Amino acid sequence: MKTRHWDRLGNGGLTFTELGFGTAPIGNLYKAVSDDDAHAVLQRSWDAGVRYYDTAPLYGLGLSETRLNRFLRDKPRDSYVLSTKIGRYFKVTTPDQRDCIGKFFDVPARKEIYDYTYDGVMRSVEFSLERLGIDRIDVLFAHDLDIFNHGSQEALDAKISELMNDGGYKALSEMREQGVIKAFGAGVNEWQSCQTLAEQGDFDIFLLAGRYTLLEQEALETYLPLAEQRGIGMVIGGPYNSGVLATGPKPGAFFNYDVAPPEVLDKVARIQAVCQRHDVRMVDAAFQFPLRHPTTVSVIPGGQGMAEMESNLQASQAEIPQTLWDDLKAEGLMRDDAPV
Repeated sequence: MKTRHWDRLGNGGLTFTELGFGTAPIGNLYKAVSDDDAHAVLQRSWDAGVRYYDTAPLYGLGLSETRLNRFLRDKPRDSYVLSTKIGRYFKVTTPDQRDCIGKFFDVPARKEIYDYTYDGVMRSVEFSLERLGIDRIDVLFAHDLDIFNHGSQEALDAKISELMNDGGYKALSEMREQGVIKAFGAGVNEWQSCQTLAEQGDFDIFLLAGRYTLLEQEALETYLPLAEQRGIGMVIGGPYNSGVLATGPKPGAFFNYDVAPPEVLDKVARIQAVCQRHDVRMVDAAFQFPLRHPTTVSVIPGGQGMAEMESNLQASQAEIPQTLWDDLKAEGLMRDDAPV
């Protein structure tokens, strides 16, 4: 498994595998999977050399972290990199009142409370350490600081202000200075939030989901040049844009957590046609594309079942001919300034 070493701060840094494991699917995202099936997929990833695992309290309302507890228990702590997230914690409720009904299945009955303050960050980290059963976390991401989750620019600005001015950023900085964590950043669905935060503070790594892919490269306009200049790393989540770049433009294919609109299906069909001309699986090109950017440290597609895991492993080893990228640019399907 290929790796990438990141050391922006000169503190030894972290070594990421190019293929990481995003654990939202084993938090029973969209459908329930058994503990044994989730463990089997995690074990397959480990046996194949994956050593970067990303989780969050939100994923399964704690379930993905507790499943990682079982999986990581016998693994030497220095043998893998682990990231989780802050920004919300949970209170117990009744099953009919829990959050994420229809999104996460067979999960604990919990209500989420957004909290990006100093106390909120520290409380979230303490809860995560207990669920994970480990003694340290490598990377902390402030979770879901985007319009997608908070509903409006005004609401987002208030949450960013809470992080930066009410102690959350201070807590993250202190933990990094004390060596409790190696790095911190944010895990978001919009590159604009990455840029806003990078302009306001000293952030290390951003997890950007779905916004730097074969379908979308707008982040190249202003954010990614800034990240490259400052040595900020980037973990790419959602490299298949919620599925459409893996399944192809079939009816009902998902894009950005919803059914793909016609214009997206049309563009995917055109990308797929180029890939077929070069005898390349589109999912392989979708995985490999973001690795061409110098800020990328890992790509973390989801893998709920063994078939998806095997496909991700194949994609991580794929060789993509330069002529495929050239043709995508020539046909206006990729930005000319996208590194390939």
